[in-house]
Amino acid sequence: MSRTDTDQPETDDYPSTAARDVVSASTGGIPVVRAPHKLARHHRNVILVLMVSAFTVILNETVMGVALPVLQEDLGVAPSIGQWLTTAYMLTMAVVIPITGFLIERIPTKALFISAMSLFSVGTAVAAIAPVFEVLLAARVVQASGTAIMMPLLMTTVMNLVPVARRGAMMGNISVVIAVAPALGPTVSGFVIEHFGWRWIFGIVLPIAIATLAIGAKWVVSVSETTRAKVDVLSIPLAVLGFGGLVYGLASIGESAEGGAAIPVWILFTAGGVFLALFLLRQILLQRHERALLDLRVFTSPIFTIAMVSMVIATATMFGAFILLPFFAQRALLLDPLATGLITLPGGLLMGIASPFIGRIYDRHGPRFLLIPGTLLISGAMWLLTTVNESTSIWTLVLTNIGLSVGLSATFTPLMTSGLGSVQRRLYSHGSAVLGTFQQVAAAAGTALFITVMAVGASAAGSDTMEVAGTVAGTHAAFLVGAIMSLGLIVAVLFVRKPDNAVSGPVGH
Repeated sequence: MSRTDTDQPETDDYPSTAARDVVSASTGGIPVVRAPHKLARHHRNVILVLMVSAFTVILNETVMGVALPVLQEDLGVAPSIGQWLTTAYMLTMAVVIPITGFLIERIPTKALFISAMSLFSVGTAVAAIAPVFEVLLAARVVQASGTAIMMPLLMTTVMNLVPVARRGAMMGNISVVIAVAPALGPTVSGFVIEHFGWRWIFGIVLPIAIATLAIGAKWVVSVSETTRAKVDVLSIPLAVLGFGGLVYGLASIGESAEGGAAIPVWILFTAGGVFLALFLLRQILLQRHERALLDLRVFTSPIFTIAMVSMVIATATMFGAFILLPFFAQRALLLDPLATGLITLPGGLLMGIASPFIGRIYDRHGPRFLLIPGTLLISGAMWLLTTVNESTSIWTLVLTNIGLSVGLSATFTPLMTSGLGSVQRRLYSHGSAVLGTFQQVAAAAGTALFITVMAVGASAAGSDTMEVAGTVAGTHAAFLVGAIMSLGLIVAVLFVRKPDNAVSGPVGH
């Protein structure tokens, strides 16, 4: 594949292909040059549909946290078995996301979108009527297969369509998808369980998924060139065993701490590490011939590398905190599922409101203007959480979650925009796949780390996490680790800057 503008810099003087060569049906297919800050209406429609779809599918990543105790009782499974509804979801995501860079290059946007949303819709429908645990587990795997494709597809589409000077604002909107959907998951789950039962978690999502699929089938168009490159058959099992083994190992740490892991963690990490190393070596060889499943040349950009490291720390902190807060509220403060879910609601709503404005601030002032106060907010919230105990008020948790949510919102947008904006245009799909993969591994790592430290902290206090004293001691230890991690995040973002090919200053509309 060859493109004349592949390696050209993207500036306001040399706008993106989408900004320069928008073809209007009213002109009979004659290319029409638009202003560099303008986005064609049909392209806005494509991005809107992808954003709504991505929000819908990502919401399902965290709805299980509050629902698991009810599901386990209703379906008659032990907690060690029930947690597979979350573990299998993360495993599937970790396996599929690394190959999305290849899929986006090989399959037209519209066809890939329809495939992803069809998988998610089928999985959701089966989950809503699942008669036994095994069927529900299989449905979650199908759901995750569709979910894994959506975020890289959205990111790649935005990078290809949106002019450089507007990317911050658009990435701010995408932050609503990445951060707000997981934050609202417990609230939605708690409300639905309280009033309708766990099956309606899927029953409410299903018509939304089907509607977006139908609208997308009409509105979504292919926005990037595809190639006929053949998939490297060896890379797929290496990716499955490498990323899958690593995430499974991370997810099994908590079970191992309590003596319940089916496979020793060291075996999972060793096997996963070996296969992952083989996968990476294979990609280095293949990318010389433009055949890599996941092109690692994105890491030749220092800005991208630093941004990804920062994203890993921020994502691990977010998922660890969002998993532990509901657990602490139910076990230590003895709140019901609905009240527990409402703790995260104000923070999630504020994150959604703030994210678009944060994107516009990025476009005007660059990343550091946001990253420094954002990471300070995250760190302050995490250090405050180290003081929680059984007498902590609900409002303390609400206000702390608000600070954490706003800080994350101010952090994710500049990291994503600077990181992806610093790679070559032809590597956008691979950069998006790397971002998605890192986020998924970080989510698994953050969840595993916080849960494991909580279990160890409770054990050190002579109790367990099922007792109030053990929950308090364990969460204190876990939040302390998260607070220390947040200090590393502050240091990392000091090295993030706006790509040289981007511009600062007021943006045209």
